[in-house]
Amino acid sequence: MNLHEYQGKQILNSFGVRIQRGIVAHSAAEAVDAAKQLTAETGTKWYVVKAQIHAGGRGKGGGVKLAKSLQEVEEIAGKIIGMDLVTPQTPPTGKRVRKVLITEDVYYPGPSETSEFYMSVLMNRAKGRNMIMYSTEGGMDIEAVAEKTPHLIFTEEIDPTIGLLPFQARRIAFNLGLSGNAFKEMTKFVTALYTAYVSADASLFEINPVLKTSDDKIMAVDAKVVLDDNALFRHQQYADMRDLNEENPIEVEAKAVGLNYVDLDGNVGCMVNGAGLAMATMDLIKQAGGEPANFLDVGGTADAKRVEEAFRIILKDPAVKAILINIFGGIVRCDRVAQGVVDAYKNMGDAIKVPIIVRLQGTNADIAKALIDNSGLAVQSAVEFQEAADKVQAVLA
Repeated sequence: MNLHEYQGKQILNSFGVRIQRGIVAHSAAEAVDAAKQLTAETGTKWYVVKAQIHAGGRGKGGGVKLAKSLQEVEEIAGKIIGMDLVTPQTPPTGKRVRKVLITEDVYYPGPSETSEFYMSVLMNRAKGRNMIMYSTEGGMDIEAVAEKTPHLIFTEEIDPTIGLLPFQARRIAFNLGLSGNAFKEMTKFVTALYTAYVSADASLFEINPVLKTSDDKIMAVDAKVVLDDNALFRHQQYADMRDLNEENPIEVEAKAVGLNYVDLDGNVGCMVNGAGLAMATMDLIKQAGGEPANFLDVGGTADAKRVEEAFRIILKDPAVKAILINIFGGIVRCDRVAQGVVDAYKNMGDAIKVPIIVRLQGTNADIAKALIDNSGLAVQSAVEFQEAADKVQAVLA
């Protein structure tokens, strides 16, 4: 589950990670009130207005602006709120901005220079260990740093049974070229950041930039936080942070009816039971010359109601030119699925305007094929994978 920057910072702050303080605003008037409150609490005279959407690269799209007065805060917030912000990580049409984060200015003058670093905590799946990735090149796209100057990216692998050890936090601070109080502050920052990552059951913490202020404080100026959906039952306070406006509306609807659905960019809708079979089915579609339009796992209860809901979800995508149903009858009987397809087809009437290919294998597969073939509906049955592929290819030709 993706979080907004301000939500990620709330989690970080709750575990003792120093953050750039800010207040969320939903209108230009609220933005001015937020700026006044920040001035009263921190003394800041300049402010940063940040669009809150689930996408990176907001600054490149005009979603992050510096305001040097309350009047500029009002003007900038008024322009950003309601805009369709386009960044390298949004769809071509962009994402609608519904709120902004007004933050304090942390680039103030002091006895030393400010420095920006990159830092993220994530799972190294190849080694089964958590990993802290960091670089002296903060504020830049880490992908560009990896491509042009890979020697400036460091990693620290952490044994999950032991956790982050003090010498590892010190090594990170040393590799970032810090000394004195900034060195001590960075070790505290890294330790708190890793504690937050593990305690929140996160799958990604990305802080870009981590700032060393002119008075040697270390703080998170930005925060991209992704939480593990499967662990949200342990964190109801985080589950309430989900912003459905930022998610694919079809995926939200599918989740509400208990379907595992991921929207893709292809032309063949998939209805499958089981993640492994779904992946194989997508390969099958590509070999047939098509592109999968979705990943949809109906699970082990593929009755008429569930199949009908799956049909309706798939058909919300106007790019779908055909639907391939590929079910292995283990827990669920194939004839039950076949009857579900027939009933759903009849219930939906003219709503189904694309060819449907049904491949059912396993328990009662022969009965299921007979049900499909004798239904009188425009549904094609298949037995073998290749037969299903040939029929997909034929309807796309």
